[in-house]
Amino acid sequence: MTARAADRARYDRATAHLDAPVAIVDLEAFDANADDLLRRAGGKPIRVASKSVRCRALLERVLARDGFAGVMSFTLAESLWLASSGFEDVLLAYPSADRARYAELTADPKLASAVTVMIDDVAQLDLVDAARDGGREVVRVCLELDTSLKLFGGRVRVGARRSPLHSPAEVADLARAVARRPGFEVVGVMAYEGHVAGVGDAVVGRPLRSRAVRLMQAAARRELAERRAAVVRAVRAVAPGLEFVNGGGTGSVQHTAAEDAVTEIAAGSGLYVPRLFDNYTSFRGRPAALFAQPVVRRPGVGVVTVLGGGYPASGAAGKDRLPVPYLPEGLRYDPQEGPGEVQTPLLGTPADDLLIGDKVWFRHAKAGELCERFDTLHLVEGDTVTATVPTYRGEGHTFL
Repeated sequence: MTARAADRARYDRATAHLDAPVAIVDLEAFDANADDLLRRAGGKPIRVASKSVRCRALLERVLARDGFAGVMSFTLAESLWLASSGFEDVLLAYPSADRARYAELTADPKLASAVTVMIDDVAQLDLVDAARDGGREVVRVCLELDTSLKLFGGRVRVGARRSPLHSPAEVADLARAVARRPGFEVVGVMAYEGHVAGVGDAVVGRPLRSRAVRLMQAAARRELAERRAAVVRAVRAVAPGLEFVNGGGTGSVQHTAAEDAVTEIAAGSGLYVPRLFDNYTSFRGRPAALFAQPVVRRPGVGVVTVLGGGYPASGAAGKDRLPVPYLPEGLRYDPQEGPGEVQTPLLGTPADDLLIGDKVWFRHAKAGELCERFDTLHLVEGDTVTATVPTYRGEGHTFL
């Protein structure tokens, strides 16, 4: 029996009392992935990206481990909810235009001390001030640096379109604007190198593309390390009390951690290890989060149909954004249908061994987005479900 076949047997036994659709997290794999992230971080603390987890119980589990510290959230509403729930260090990774939540933040000392907001433009400070509604609490601010690699005099850009602040002078100018403004304090700098951390460099069947990605990423790491260090020096000259410099992501943990200017690493997807993180030369994780759909039809030889399963992930549309049938091994989509909203035909020899009601296990493309589909996660240890915990959705929250 292969390791994957053994996992399938365990998951089927553990969930035999549960009807599919069902989602699980294998805690042995989850904890092993956490260990690997810590190893790669080399002693620097890891801030957990909540959008990749979207389950308070699992956020609490990983933050209870030495080496993990703080949450990187994705909306202001989520940030305040987490802070109100006892999370004491929440960094909002994206600027917000949520005026009602800014009014709440600036009126509550506990929330204001726990939450740090992201800015890259003076207009965002204007929005906060306009929303204060009498709130006088000082707002903790993090400045985001654009990490994109610009080539050929800026005519070619590689990287996500996030912050407009690219140079040390631009970031320092914004830091000075914050320093002159009552009610705000610069406490951090963030730089997310998504073109390194979130792009696989070992794409199966595409050796030339993989080689090109590795060359691009090596150049990007060199350029960013030098520029990020200069940015931090420039910001510290304005805000000597700077508390943290955050960088990285699951795919670049060890590279970002090697930079002296970086004080903490952001990571989250590496805990669940969705399918987009299979194509890296720098690490190998264990799939920890899976979902199962039930077989509801047997249309013919070598074909079964499962209920639903069409759960595409965000990003540029493509096959890599789709879930993949994982267990039993050897199943594939019908190219004329793919994964569907209400039914998904699956082809392959293993289909002939599946009965009506059997489970087919899938892996989602992006980590936390699975939790937008399920109210609960069943936590598996060995071949037993030892706990069932709510996702954000299960607690009544869909923040985006």
